[in-house]
Amino acid sequence: MNMKKKKKIFIIIIFIILILFAVFLSTFTIYKFIQKKNFENYFLDFAQKNEEPVFKINDITLFSSCNVKNQSASATNFTIENLFQYTDIALFISSYNDNLDLKNTLKQVWIENINFNTKPSLGEANLYFKSINNFAKSDYLDNEPISDKLEFSISSEDETSLDTPVLYNNLANPITLSYINSNIKTDYTITDVSSPITYDGSLLKRCNVPLTSISCNLSFDIFIKNNLDEEFKSSIFLDIPLENAESSIYDGKFLTEINPNSVFYRYK
Repeated sequence: MNMKKKKKIFIIIIFIILILFAVFLSTFTIYKFIQKKNFENYFLDFAQKNEEPVFKINDITLFSSCNVKNQSASATNFTIENLFQYTDIALFISSYNDNLDLKNTLKQVWIENINFNTKPSLGEANLYFKSINNFAKSDYLDNEPISDKLEFSISSEDETSLDTPVLYNNLANPITLSYINSNIKTDYTITDVSSPITYDGSLLKRCNVPLTSISCNLSFDIFIKNNLDEEFKSSIFLDIPLENAESSIYDGKFLTEINPNSVFYRYK
């Protein structure tokens, strides 16, 4: 092959490479442009959906104490089985508009994505549904903990039983849950019986349980579908309350309120 033909082939190859590069560059540019537009459209749509907030959580009440599942006593000692710490949680959902309509009444509510972000070093942490009728009572819950998802029934009746997960569609009652850290101590014997045993948070001190060993941070997502089939979500993060500057669960019980003003954002 003479030099002239080689040069011609080389020029053709370079030309093809340039065409392929131009096609790749234009395709990449179009792809990035489409991505950018989709990104812009997503956030524009999100902003439009959330111009006027509908639901919020403006109050969370938490009650913490302690108890044992089983115990036995003799003249010289007390033996406890399954020392557990519990925190009952009431989350109050409210509407930004006092006039109830299809937009700010409930059709579906559920909880998902439960995570124990900081687990206690002593015990076994779980989250349960708890009836509002038993709120702040030290019952050990034998029902199954929430493992994946908790769905609430929605009621429009004037009165209904709240012993199961039920919410009034007009936001009249809170979501009530119970965090339980069980088996903090098992088969633990207290030999100092000079003072009576009180089955509350003071047991933690009596059993030499440092509060740092049972601290916990948990999170979960609450989802709402209203009667227009619009869907909302709010993420909740809670440090299990055990003490503040004035008191602690060692005193028997510990009550605290949080005003998070958490807005539910509409995503669908």
